[in-house]
Amino acid sequence: MTKESFSIHGENLLNKIKELIAEGNIRKITITDKYGKELMSFPLTIGVVGVLVAPVLAAIGALAALVGECNITVEREEQENKS
Repeated sequence: MTKESFSIHGENLLNKIKELIAEGNIRKITITDKYGKELMSFPLTIGVVGVLVAPVLAAIGALAALVGECNITVEREEQENKS
């Protein structure tokens, strides 16, 4: 499992999360404020789409309206090399 972090402004938060979910190899997303306090964390499993993600996106949209700068930490599934 690999981790990657992004620093992002609140108004771009929802779009970035949607991009990450669309990539499909994400296991978990954690959103922290600029001081490192965890604001939200949610796991993503293979096959989670549409109706199940909608409430999470609504919560992220509300959070984006409240925070200025925040960080997104993404845990990615490592790609297996098949030879």
